[in-house]
Amino acid sequence: MTKLMCAGLGIGLAVAAGLAQTRPSAAVEATWTPQQSGVTVTFRGVSAVNANVAWASGSRGTVLRTEDAGATWANVSPPELGALDFRDVDAIDANTAYILSIGPGEASRILKTTDAGATWVTQFTSHDADAFFDAMSFWDADHGIAFSDSADGQFHIITTDNGGATWTRVLVSTLPPALDGEGAFAASGTNIAVWGEGHVWIGTGAAARARVLRSADRGKTWTVAETPIPGGGSAGIYSVAFRDPLHGIIVGGDYAQEDLAADNVAVTDDGGMTWRLAPGVGGFRSVVTYLPGPAGLTLLAVGPSGSDLSSDDGRNWTSLATPARGLHTYSHAPGTSVGWATGGRGQIARFAGR
Repeated sequence: MTKLMCAGLGIGLAVAAGLAQTRPSAAVEATWTPQQSGVTVTFRGVSAVNANVAWASGSRGTVLRTEDAGATWANVSPPELGALDFRDVDAIDANTAYILSIGPGEASRILKTTDAGATWVTQFTSHDADAFFDAMSFWDADHGIAFSDSADGQFHIITTDNGGATWTRVLVSTLPPALDGEGAFAASGTNIAVWGEGHVWIGTGAAARARVLRSADRGKTWTVAETPIPGGGSAGIYSVAFRDPLHGIIVGGDYAQEDLAADNVAVTDDGGMTWRLAPGVGGFRSVVTYLPGPAGLTLLAVGPSGSDLSSDDGRNWTSLATPARGLHTYSHAPGTSVGWATGGRGQIARFAGR
């Protein structure tokens, strides 16, 4: 919202968190390892393909890619677009990725590469002066969705079903009306969560109340749910994650108060129709995700002031030290114990858990 160097020192620690009542207690071991990006931009996008390949995106038109687990990061930025701020990157595979830039009107764009960043094609440019796109997500290689802040009481959502060749605006008549000033925060690219073939949830903020938009048919029809996360100004929902069609989590807080740990986590077990507060994490968090744990899925929340782990669906959290302040987003490589966080001052950190 109005929004190539070797890896360095590793920070290792083991943390224990209580597991669900039906599971035995176990330790979650996690290690953050800072890596050298070779740039000083602010990253707010990252997408891990596997344990070796990941993409990162950020300010000054910057896009980086690694294929050696982050030992080196190659600059694959699209040429002559240094004025754009790429706040989101979604990788489909090692060679194919989408990047989204933010800003009013034509500053909001979506580009795609199919050759590992050697060339980029602009697929979408917003010609609506009131639009300000914040994030995107993809169900698969063909089907994707992107979200803009609202204008004149109307949400602005676009979808594609042909790999981004065309993007079509969702009919306003299918969407609930927006609250005054309601939008999303272009902080981590994770305020849109997709699951399966058609489920999608979008977390909002900045308005008087923070809400979750949801659809089960790839954005053809929508409903909206109130949440207990406070809204207003720089506060609201910053990240959404679901582990199945029913169970999900939202995190956020107030970006202007990074260390405030109050009412910043809520969970659902009915697909997002209702939300209830869960124990808070250690401060404002801009991203939350599920990752493999020793006895099931573990939750990891990351924000500028630190990170937290939960092994019991958000009932309890354990603080996890990060290499430095200022990490904004995170992506976990599917089916592995590896992921990457990126942030300010060119920061990249590799996460390894077991």
